[in-house]
Amino acid sequence: MFTTPALDVVPVAPLLGYDGGFARWRSRVSQRPEFGGELPVSALAEEIETPGAGQVRALITSAGNPVLSTPGGDRLGRALDTLDFMVSIDPYLNETTRHAHVILPPTSPLERSHYDAALCAFSVRNVAKYSPPLFERTPGARHDWEILLGLVTRMRVPTAVRGLAERVVGGLGPDAIVDLGLRLGPYGLRRGRRGLTLARLAASPHGVDLGPLVPRLPGRLGTPDKKVDLAPAVYVADVPRLAARFGGSRSSGDRTLVLIGRRDLRSNNSWMHNSQRLVKGPPRCTLLIHPDDAAARGLADGQAAKVSTSRGAIELPVEVTDAIMPGVVSAPHGWGHGRAGTRLAVAATAPGASINDVLDPAATDELSGTAALSGQRVEVARA
Repeated sequence: MFTTPALDVVPVAPLLGYDGGFARWRSRVSQRPEFGGELPVSALAEEIETPGAGQVRALITSAGNPVLSTPGGDRLGRALDTLDFMVSIDPYLNETTRHAHVILPPTSPLERSHYDAALCAFSVRNVAKYSPPLFERTPGARHDWEILLGLVTRMRVPTAVRGLAERVVGGLGPDAIVDLGLRLGPYGLRRGRRGLTLARLAASPHGVDLGPLVPRLPGRLGTPDKKVDLAPAVYVADVPRLAARFGGSRSSGDRTLVLIGRRDLRSNNSWMHNSQRLVKGPPRCTLLIHPDDAAARGLADGQAAKVSTSRGAIELPVEVTDAIMPGVVSAPHGWGHGRAGTRLAVAATAPGASINDVLDPAATDELSGTAALSGQRVEVARA
């Protein structure tokens, strides 16, 4: 059972680069494979640091905070300081944007319209909802798409036709694109006068129920043979290496624990930590640990624990719970605020700690090159 979204992004995904391609080209330094037209961020610092043809000397970030969200963020931060030019599209001066030469702040979420084209493709029921802007934007403010349009036209469009390109695309705008997509979709023109349009959605502030999921296979599959490839050859070929890596046994005196990440609903990423409405209440940057492991280390609920690896150590308050397996501890994603050069008034009051400060950035998934954000071993003791 799959969705039948009113505005279907799946058919156009390949046109945007999300085509599932793998290893068609590789990174310059460590030969990490691309996937869907993208390289793993584990390769970014070395691509900035290593001289030679193709060295990264300029960077644009948009709504990202990789200095906190990737292992070895301290190294990445130092690398960012060596760039010739860096631009960040972001409303905050955070751990990453503090390195930018120029910060371009977009309008706030309450100053722009919203249609969830992405998640509606994965919902458990067919729905559509449009949210108009709650407030008029301030004079001179620009939406994210307007900032990106300005950057793209300046970099890619000849000066002689730049104004025309900006007027055509800018005059269309996201709302017109959404309206066209709705009209051409499965609930649009083919249903006649009752077809779905942006105006109809705007008149339904709680959204429109489009019915239950229905069977969509094999038509929904993007594979050439319209079959699900359960054992891709590239995975099968990697099984012996994977088996050898995990085939060994641990020594009886090994007291290390496996560190895994997590995301709390109200503090899902570093952006949300700067909203008092979202972070108020009990602390969420805690180390979950099983009662047996806590007792073996003399740790009690709420007590500070030291989490350490060969790269360093961080301190987190302990949350003892049997909801986590013995031998495993969990710390949340995106914390570690309060670093010099940031301006995060709310986040700085409860900065927490970043697990990426102790994770080994060299530990990656060998097949994809993606950083191992979970599954690394740590030592846990009383702080």
